[in-house]
Amino acid sequence: MRELTVVLLSALLCACQLAPSHERPTPPIAQEFPGEYGGEPDSGRPAPTLGWRDFFADPHLEALIALALERNRDLAVAVARIEEARAAYRIQRADRLPTLSASASAMRSRTNAAALGAGDIPALGSRATTDIYTAAASISAFELDFWGRVRNLSAAARARYLSSITSARAFQLSLIRDVALAYLSSLEAAERIRLAQATLRSRAEEMRLAQQRFDAGVISELDLRQAETLLTQAEADLAGLRLTKAQSDHFLTVLIGGPTDADLPAPLPLGKQVDTTPLAAGLPSGLLASRPDVLAAETELLAARADIGAARAAFFPTIVLTSRYGYASTDLDELFGDDERTWSYGPALDLPIFDFGRRRANLDAAAARETVAIAQYERTVQTAFQEVADALAGRRHLAEQVDAQERNVVAQRRLSELARQRYLEGVVSYLEVLDAERNLFAAEQALLQLRSAQTANLVSLYVALGGGVLETG
Repeated sequence: MRELTVVLLSALLCACQLAPSHERPTPPIAQEFPGEYGGEPDSGRPAPTLGWRDFFADPHLEALIALALERNRDLAVAVARIEEARAAYRIQRADRLPTLSASASAMRSRTNAAALGAGDIPALGSRATTDIYTAAASISAFELDFWGRVRNLSAAARARYLSSITSARAFQLSLIRDVALAYLSSLEAAERIRLAQATLRSRAEEMRLAQQRFDAGVISELDLRQAETLLTQAEADLAGLRLTKAQSDHFLTVLIGGPTDADLPAPLPLGKQVDTTPLAAGLPSGLLASRPDVLAAETELLAARADIGAARAAFFPTIVLTSRYGYASTDLDELFGDDERTWSYGPALDLPIFDFGRRRANLDAAAARETVAIAQYERTVQTAFQEVADALAGRRHLAEQVDAQERNVVAQRRLSELARQRYLEGVVSYLEVLDAERNLFAAEQALLQLRSAQTANLVSLYVALGGGVLETG
């Protein structure tokens, strides 16, 4: 009966859990996304189940993303940190089990013997030689985890390992977004360069004609210089766009981890980069399960709470067990005989009585880290909500801007035609043509920028909703 009581008491002590119970903090966000932007929560396709290869339509961009996921140096660091955290967890988990070691030794010693008389007793100054052979298995300083200290340290290491996995996944999504945005910036610059080159050719021809008309005395030098102004403006704009494209290409090279292959698929136009099927906004609570950064923040909170459990357990006695079983003999041939067996075991109890507040300070530090982890989790959720809400608003208002700008380009093009016609008829000065040409060029460039921003916003919405997190295969 006494043995049963001891077993039950030990089981009860081992079941002690001194870490705070985990409760997910109430997200400090609204229950729904703004209705005028999000629409019906379930309308459209859920982003977490949509793989990035299905979302992006441009095979050239898909190839770049694949290269980045394979060669990006920062992603390699994130993956290596997963392995580091996994090893730390395995080390900590091993502390919950006893470490069994085997040893064998042979020792020869020689001592002086004192002369006690005649016969077989050695005389003074003689020497005696002794051989000792041992073989044993032992468990050294195995902690009996009555208060859950080792268990909570293992739980904290596991949580940080899982956090490293979700953090790497979050970085992977951000890398996909960064590659896509850099590619869109390069593609936008390329299309704006083509527009600027066409405009430059047109204005160079106008300048040639204006020079002929000036030489013939048909127009004044003022009209000639105004035509020259249009030409030099187009040259300056073209040089600036080429710089922008070069910078975007250089950044893209860094993201994908090196130069691209020459045989990549041809790119699609700016407006055909992504699948335009609407993404379902869902509910804000869905971000808690689909956003890797939110999941990483929650697992960090789990680790902080496990650390509190370990710090609380330090206030209780530490009991360690040491045992040894083996053989010892002065004759190697008889080492493993029944009469040569040796064994020992014994627990050791350690209870700090006065440590100048060290354990209390450790507990306070662990509690402070929990407070930090809660605040970081709530901030991560707020950031996720903001990113989705901003992208949803952009999906609507950028579409409205593109539509309005397309109509503006049509109007500006017609205005430019009318101004040139009125100038040729002598009704207005060339200054009106100059203004109309400038406004048309600016409107066309703005339209390309808005189309790029619209596509970039769809990419941001896909990532903000946790795109591809739940994809299979």
